[in-house]
Amino acid sequence: MLELLLCSLLTILPDYLYRRYAQGRRLGKEITLYSVWFELRWGIITCLMLTVGLITVIFYFHPSTSNVTAYFRTVPILPETNGRVAEVNLGVSGEVKQGQPIFRLDSAKQDAAVETARRKIAQVDAELVAARTDVAAAEGRIQEARSAYQQAVDELAIKQEIYRRNPGAVATREIDKLQVAVQGRQGGIDAAVAAKEQAETRISTLLPAERASAEAELAQAQVELDKTVIRAGVDGRVEQFTLRVGDIVNPFMRPAGVLIPEGAGRQAVVAGFGQIEAQVMKPGMIAEITCVSKPWTVIPMVVTSVQDYIAAGQIRSGEQLLDPQQVVRPGTILAFLEPLYAGGLDGVTPGSSCVANAYTSNHDLIASGEVGSFQGLVLHGVDAVGLVHAMILRIQALVLPIQTLVFSGH
Repeated sequence: MLELLLCSLLTILPDYLYRRYAQGRRLGKEITLYSVWFELRWGIITCLMLTVGLITVIFYFHPSTSNVTAYFRTVPILPETNGRVAEVNLGVSGEVKQGQPIFRLDSAKQDAAVETARRKIAQVDAELVAARTDVAAAEGRIQEARSAYQQAVDELAIKQEIYRRNPGAVATREIDKLQVAVQGRQGGIDAAVAAKEQAETRISTLLPAERASAEAELAQAQVELDKTVIRAGVDGRVEQFTLRVGDIVNPFMRPAGVLIPEGAGRQAVVAGFGQIEAQVMKPGMIAEITCVSKPWTVIPMVVTSVQDYIAAGQIRSGEQLLDPQQVVRPGTILAFLEPLYAGGLDGVTPGSSCVANAYTSNHDLIASGEVGSFQGLVLHGVDAVGLVHAMILRIQALVLPIQTLVFSGH
């Protein structure tokens, strides 16, 4: 309607003035309701053609869409293991900080595993004390074996000396027995030394390895115990948290609730423009939005990125051939819009539906001097008609609350 009124000022009104003052035709006499078409046919036809052309230019170079939403990412609240809920730390909703407990599963099995691992460490420590005692005992046996060896060596030396002086005083058999006894005492020393080395090896190698294994088992058991306490991964707000004590939780069935990270949906909005706008939508374009959750407010935005793919063409390999007829609705050009100024989306509830306009600007191209005078004039006109779309958006922002509250029946 706004475009029609604008075009009529350039077509129908001059045609009427010409008929009225140049040709002398009078409204209500020669120009009546029945003769309007014949008398003002040139102005009406020109007005309709100009209106269609103006609407085409406006909607092509300054695209608009109502498919705008402040999307936000949610984090499902899921445990890493199955279990029965033993404790709940939140109500249906509430603010949480990173690391804050949300709920706890029954941990009797995990507690038992932790206690078993701790007892195993204590057992290894006790074996370590016993091994030190074994070392002391082995040292005593070594000293005893060395004394017996030295006694046998001394006795053998005495007998050999007597035999050397008086061969008949000592029997050869007795000297042989003493030599065998010396060798046996040496074997006793070797056995005692080996026993000590074995005990020292247990202290220095075996028992520390067993203790390290027990500590690793304790750490693993502690990790499994910690998994029974589900904590918030980020700062945010928990919503629709209906979990209660006694519920069975399975991470493969359903989440216990959702965690909305702090600031989610307050940095940008996502808009879907028609496919015909693919050659117009560019990063850096100035845009404006008005949202249902913040009525009577127009928020200046800027297009930060434009998705290079249309979701309607996405396919997944399967056992059936693709039929393009199955694409019921054409996809849109996805654009990400961020506030032009800090805090622009304050007051806009994440998930809110909005209306967006994007505006083509040819100022830099005209100022560069790369275009001729006529083309520059046309580009000036293209930029200027964006004002019409801006006026339409403000009318929508004015009417939207009335339309929602009164005419929609809400």
